Amino acid sequence: MPKLKKPFSMIREFHLADWFTLANAVCGTGALFSMMTYLQTNDVRHVYFACALVVAALIFDVFDGRIARWRQKTSAMGRELDSLADIISFGVAPAVIAYGCGMQGLYDRVILTAFVACGVSRLARYNVTAESLSDADNKVKYFEGTPIPTSLALVMVMWVAAWQGALGDSLWFGTIHLAGFTLHPLVLLFALSGSLMVSRIRIPKL
Repeated sequence: MPKLKKPFSMIREFHLADWFTLANAVCGTGALFSMMTYLQTNDVRHVYFACALVVAALIFDVFDGRIARWRQKTSAMGRELDSLADIISFGVAPAVIAYGCGMQGLYDRVILTAFVACGVSRLARYNVTAESLSDADNKVKYFEGTPIPTSLALVMVMWVAAWQGALGDSLWFGTIHLAGFTLHPLVLLFALSGSLMVSRIRIPKL
């Protein structure tokens, strides 16, 4: 009969860096809830909260890597945790923020979904190829494609739009109607970001 592990035994195996990674995921999830609240209340403060939580997620994402290198404790589980947290905070959350800010047409939703899919693909490719990209010191020398946290730039665009009142029907660049469906040209920034993530462009890792 297999031996049952004690409750919370997995949590006891977490390193300090893993807790920072989980904080990243918590911030990303909080951003999603903030946007849901904005859609219910139309209180623009919740857009600011959502954007601020993505910024906080980036801070935790930076620190988890630094702590792991400082303590020289890395693991396969840590890498998977990092990828899962990043897709919430820098993939799903920016897409939902954009949707909440007014990019709700059919074409908008297709592009935002494709953006998230590109982020998932980018992270999966990195996990698979990280070993081959490493040097003798087991350090990854460069990224292939832009890292998914670069989506923070899109979140900042949404923050400025909210600050200027350019939400919903007032979204920058207006709307385009094609075959009876709506496209907000601003969403093309997400298409560009997703394309860069799955490109073969080499980005040196600092």
